[in-house]
Amino acid sequence: MDKSSSISATYGCYTFTLDEIQKRLPRPIFEAIKSTIAAGEPLDMGFADEVAHAMKEWGVEHGATHYTHWFQPLTGATAEKHDAFLELSGGRPIERFSGSQLIQAEPDASSFPSGGIRSTFEARGYTAWDPTSPAFLIYNEHGATLTIPSVFVSYTGEALDKKTPLLRSMRELNRAARATLELMGHPTSVVHSTLGAEQEYFLIDRHLFHRRPDLEVTGRTILGTTPPKGQQLEDNYFGSIDDRALDFMGEVESEAWKLGIPVKTRHNEVAPHQYEAAPIFQATNLSCDQNQMLMDLMRKVARRRNLAVLFHEKPFAGVNGSGKHNNWSMSTAEGRNLLDPGATPNENVEFLYFLAAALQAVHKRGDLLRASVASAGNDHRLGANEAPPAIISVFLGTRLTEILDTLLAGKSIAAVQDQVIQTGLEVLPQVKKDNTDRNRTSPFAFTGNKFEFRAVGSSQSSSMSMAYLNVAVAEALDGMWQRLKARLDGGEDRTEAILAVVRDVYAACQPIVFNGNNYAQAWVDEAARRGLPNTISTPAALLALTSESAKTLLSEYGIFQPHEVDARYTILLEQYNRMLDIEAVQMIRMAKTGILPAAYAQQATMADAYAKVSSCGIKADVQREELGVYTGMIEETLTAIDGVRQALKNAPDEHAGPEKAEFQISTLRPAMGRLRTVCDALERRTDEELWPFPSYHALLFQ
Repeated sequence: MDKSSSISATYGCYTFTLDEIQKRLPRPIFEAIKSTIAAGEPLDMGFADEVAHAMKEWGVEHGATHYTHWFQPLTGATAEKHDAFLELSGGRPIERFSGSQLIQAEPDASSFPSGGIRSTFEARGYTAWDPTSPAFLIYNEHGATLTIPSVFVSYTGEALDKKTPLLRSMRELNRAARATLELMGHPTSVVHSTLGAEQEYFLIDRHLFHRRPDLEVTGRTILGTTPPKGQQLEDNYFGSIDDRALDFMGEVESEAWKLGIPVKTRHNEVAPHQYEAAPIFQATNLSCDQNQMLMDLMRKVARRRNLAVLFHEKPFAGVNGSGKHNNWSMSTAEGRNLLDPGATPNENVEFLYFLAAALQAVHKRGDLLRASVASAGNDHRLGANEAPPAIISVFLGTRLTEILDTLLAGKSIAAVQDQVIQTGLEVLPQVKKDNTDRNRTSPFAFTGNKFEFRAVGSSQSSSMSMAYLNVAVAEALDGMWQRLKARLDGGEDRTEAILAVVRDVYAACQPIVFNGNNYAQAWVDEAARRGLPNTISTPAALLALTSESAKTLLSEYGIFQPHEVDARYTILLEQYNRMLDIEAVQMIRMAKTGILPAAYAQQATMADAYAKVSSCGIKADVQREELGVYTGMIEETLTAIDGVRQALKNAPDEHAGPEKAEFQISTLRPAMGRLRTVCDALERRTDEELWPFPSYHALLFQ
């Protein structure tokens, strides 16, 4: 490989990195920005003009003609408004970008979801530069746009985006973790939460995508029967990657590396045409930004290659769904991973302490974590024997559970020797066992030196799930700090005091620790006996946001004011209700304008064949019976269409109301299920040349 085309040669070349800042700005400004990024120190906005000028000069040198504040509103997507660097001075054109333009902009906030915080006539909202996330360039055929990661807030100061609460939660976790480490005698200047977000997705031919209006409109196939072979033979997982998909991945990775996105892993997933991309861990806010950038990049590359990328959690019924596995941990300024057990986890009291804090966070705030992954799309995936159930529990693995159980029993924790897997082949190198196995059925699994929150949906931003996790851990650390401080003030040995706090926390959190098969009905039954909720629907999960306990937590830790929590509940419930309405209307349209005409044509062909055979005096009872069955299926389809139509007509008008959500679950979804059942049955009996939509076989195997 030519050195100029290596990863390291081009990595970050589309990003305004610290190296660029150091080259272009005076040392005091560089050091200030570096401190802001590394430790969250406030940035002197007196530097803004110089930073803006340097940023503009770098952008123009790389072909930029415009700039934009790039933010993440409550739509679930990203947003941007582009402005040219162009200004007129005495009638002459110049390129200018001021500090005030860098610091903030004012996009119209009236058309973004606000949950009642803002009325339509109150349009003002502000984007504000986030200096902790580097600016980057997005290219098009006419040049490039300097893209500035930003937060989005209202005229009255409320967060209207998903980044602001995440940054606030990271601030609180940093504060609580630093106080804990100082009390332990291991002070550090900063503690970051870290994230590696594994992204699952499907790739299909674009011309087939555009022949499926349900995929275009809703992101999933609301009609369609599964093929004889899907993933039953388990032959796709980690299989040889299709050339077309590999070419797509190669282009995505090449562009991602230029943007400083550290994509590292790629592989086939469980289902046909399903894949995964995984990055190297980074600070959580940067990782969340880059995941949004990666998803947008994948969409663009797919279009260029006549492919469509599907991020819906369940694009195909009966086929593995897609998640975004959030690998979360905490890291100090020195790069020490606080969830790394080391070679002797039984002796690593710092690790055991932070492990216990994570357990307490999940035990106490599991309802918030469940709410953070609630959506109409994820409802199809969670608990479907391919993803974690809607019961929030923690997998620790045999070794860590033994250590904590031994500690709880008041016994000495024995050291563990490295164990080697016996392969029976002397020519192979020794393979050492990790401290834990892996459990892909657990929603919150410890995987060696981090926790993997597997319940996040593939289309979702990671920001809110990580914000709630961060603040829950901060709350746990604060409470544990009080206990530890009291013991130390009482003269107790530091190590013994730490272990005593860990013991107390683990004793209270044991109900959420489960190392078995989360897919099994036995676990559902056992979880109920333990008092763990099984919240299977989005409306039920979102009720966590209405609790006074959640509002108090989020308010006291400066994440949201209580009315902001109410607004989030309203927005998420409305999105759920509207998505089901959209799916229902699309289902009726496809059934009436596509499936019924095909069925009528099939019926006519069958009737004509029966008539011709009968006219020859040949007994055709079987054909007549088949025709009768098929005709009955058409009648069932017409009845089912009317059932969905009536459900839509009778639904409550209030899109954001819980009454509407209850109606969607009790009435609309069952009606849609009946319509899908009869339509899919028709597909199995209809000439595929007549069927108007590409089949699952075509979508998954072409």
